[in-house]
Amino acid sequence: MGGQHRNVQPFSDEDASIETMSHCSGYSDPSSFAEDGPEVLDEEGTQEDLEYKLKGFIDLTLDKSAKTRQAALESIKNALASKMLYEFILERRMTLTDSIERCLKKGKSDEQRAAASLASVLCIQLGPGIESEEVLKTLGPILKKIICDGTASIQARQTCATCFGVCCFIATDDITELYSTLECLESIFTKSYLKEKDTNVICSTPNTVLHISCLLAWTLLLTICPINEVKKKLEMHFHKLPSLLSSDDVNMRIAAGESLALMFELARGMESDFFYEDMESLTQMLRALATDGNKHRAKVDKRKQRSVFRDILRAVEERDFPTETVKFGPERMYIDCWVKKHTYDTFKEVLGSGMQYHLQSNEFLRNVFELGPPVMLDAATLKTMKISRFERHLYNSAAFKARTKARSKCRDKRADVGEFF
Repeated sequence: MGGQHRNVQPFSDEDASIETMSHCSGYSDPSSFAEDGPEVLDEEGTQEDLEYKLKGFIDLTLDKSAKTRQAALESIKNALASKMLYEFILERRMTLTDSIERCLKKGKSDEQRAAASLASVLCIQLGPGIESEEVLKTLGPILKKIICDGTASIQARQTCATCFGVCCFIATDDITELYSTLECLESIFTKSYLKEKDTNVICSTPNTVLHISCLLAWTLLLTICPINEVKKKLEMHFHKLPSLLSSDDVNMRIAAGESLALMFELARGMESDFFYEDMESLTQMLRALATDGNKHRAKVDKRKQRSVFRDILRAVEERDFPTETVKFGPERMYIDCWVKKHTYDTFKEVLGSGMQYHLQSNEFLRNVFELGPPVMLDAATLKTMKISRFERHLYNSAAFKARTKARSKCRDKRADVGEFF
């Protein structure tokens, strides 16, 4: 079945801004859709060409070559991240789910990662409802098995953890399934908790990246739990989670800090006079991380950490959040709380550069972020918003030249001052 589509031509720039793409067994270089997202479909037939090529890639997920299957999965994922194809995938969701299931069960690390990534985007396209529930019902047990399998690759387990969190966030209508997913993720990331009273630093291990992904997926699901369950989880984790702030891995420290800020936000949302017993020691830790001058840490890590922990400290001490603005097309969205920030960051990680397009067009995401129905724009308006690649290249070149000129002048001035002294 895989062989009959070998002559399908890869996507081109004319096909909804999709860049050259290939498979190891028939195309010269497996790559993906353009990062800039889809262009406007001006030409008649482009949509049909796009769907024809996607049918070819769906068939290639059954190919004998693992590299071909992986490239096909990645290509479909990038297509769904770049463009809304709801009707197309609705008709083929069973076939896609079967392919993802087969690749998760039989594939090795990279293929499993590609399959899990596609599952996340498939659920984002379908949105809540019986179709995505069926996807989760089929794939959930397999994802859980991989996440908990100590012999599976760490990278595959990591991607499956994110996928499980995202799919459950979108599709689950069974409260017991939600709680079961939370417990699965907890069983992994709590292994990073400080075990011994006399140890001051948690040393990272190869599993730390998996623990981070499980913690972030768990935090996402906490935002959709009923109040009683949130209270239970806060009681369980509020006094243990701060131990992760002493990890020697900067990403673990940041993930723990942001999860704590979100937990404080949820707790105060339920009880405005919420009291945290260890507030003094926690704020001391947060302040130390917000002003960290540790010589043993890389400068980039320290800069990144200090910036994030200044915001986390303000959230915990002053209940303050620095509002961020996200622009997409003619619209803008204000991220004004930790729950919204964490949700946005999660979906941005999954969709990549397609996030802006989905914020404009995906009804599910627009509901999540309370943006209302999609804004309808006519072709003329869209054309005025669109900058061609050539124009963007010219703009970037001019900006680069201007920066170089400014730096040269600045260097000349410093040289003059040096000579004077």
